[in-house]
Amino acid sequence: MKINRLGIEGLLLIESDVFEDERGYFIELFNEKRFAEFQLPSHFVQDNLSVSNKNVMRGLHFQEAPHAQGKLVRVIRGAAFDVAVDIRKDSPTFGKHEALMLTESNNHALWIPAGFAHGFAALDDNTVFHYKCTTPYNKAAESGIRYDDKELAINWNIRNPVVSAKDLELISFDDYKKRLGMKPAIL
Repeated sequence: MKINRLGIEGLLLIESDVFEDERGYFIELFNEKRFAEFQLPSHFVQDNLSVSNKNVMRGLHFQEAPHAQGKLVRVIRGAAFDVAVDIRKDSPTFGKHEALMLTESNNHALWIPAGFAHGFAALDDNTVFHYKCTTPYNKAAESGIRYDDKELAINWNIRNPVVSAKDLELISFDDYKKRLGMKPAIL
């Protein structure tokens, strides 16, 4: 297992070792000792699995403090374009995002600490997306930012995304900043 720091502080790309032979393959998905070496949480309270068809867009989701979640995400089957947006008010990379491909063939995972909005676009039918969470789901704390926010300017690499009605009602990044007591962007 190799753990790489990404361009935004706190985000880590985890490259799993694949042990393959004539029987198939074996992958270690989580290792408490390796996580401890990077001062990452090793206690997760909830595992989630979603199955999405091609062009399904999920996100950008997060939970408000004190219920904010850290997530360890990976694709088990298929492929996803995965995005994490820094929404930590005092971060030097506030409003910036990191985007990468998570696929069943690259076996990569992404560690997303609390303080990020997260979303993904499924690039294949029946994409199976797995994520481990550091805090449980809390309906009262759930929130999100629209995937197509103009200020965030995320290129999702898909046409005609399939988006839930709930996700279409998420707020803009400007509205999120207003909730934090920040001034909106001047475009």
